[in-house]
Amino acid sequence: MRRLPSLFLSHGSPMMALEPSPARDFLAGLGAQLPRPSAILMVSAHHDAAYDGGRATVTASPTPPTIHDFGGFPDELFAMRYPAPGDPALAERVVDLLGAHGLPVTADPHRGLDHGAWVPLSLIYPQADVPVVQLSIASNASPEWHYAQGQALAPLRDEGVLVIGSGSITHNLRALFAARLPIDAPAPEWVTTFTDWVAERMAEGVIDDVLHAVERAPHGHDNHPTMEHILPLFVAMGAGAGTGGLPFESERLHASITYGLLAMDVYAFGGETARL
Repeated sequence: MRRLPSLFLSHGSPMMALEPSPARDFLAGLGAQLPRPSAILMVSAHHDAAYDGGRATVTASPTPPTIHDFGGFPDELFAMRYPAPGDPALAERVVDLLGAHGLPVTADPHRGLDHGAWVPLSLIYPQADVPVVQLSIASNASPEWHYAQGQALAPLRDEGVLVIGSGSITHNLRALFAARLPIDAPAPEWVTTFTDWVAERMAEGVIDDVLHAVERAPHGHDNHPTMEHILPLFVAMGAGAGTGGLPFESERLHASITYGLLAMDVYAFGGETARL
């Protein structure tokens, strides 16, 4: 079985499920570029252990419901369902892998898939025929903790599991709502300077800089006033790097902007397998 890359994707607004955009078009074609996975492990910014009693969880329902965890959008969006099956056996594998590295997580038999998971997956795998398991982030934990999570999960890539971190390379909702820019508005300098800095450090393999981009990059805090949407990037990076001491390799698969302030970058990790 061919080793799969790990991916990070920027999921943007829930309206990506309905509105045309370059990022939507890219994700709609991504599934055809990837080897067919046996299952997907999705790490979403909207499944946060810090707001779940501090308890890191992984979904273990055989039929995870679609969660509409947003408001103020059209009825058409609330009517959407993503009926992908779950994979309780994969959930237990995740529990075992993380536990073996001192990163305990609990299987949750009830939680479903939030929009950070089902909106992009509805484009990548619109038939909803690949089992999906979702792992929480912990916004009160460090970037290094999330990177270590990814490293612990790296063996899944050899088992046919596609590990995806779903967040956003930029995410300042207060600025977004204040600006109210059209979907095709160009990005201001404070957005592009940050994303270019991240892309440069990623290409150079300077992992520590990327892990601390919010503190070190120009306009880091402007683009991430809170950490939850960049943390899935670090899990995906760790899963791509693994623990074998191999050189860190990444590929920026897509870069575009929606609403002026949401950068929609997509990255793949994992050496030769990152070059799709």
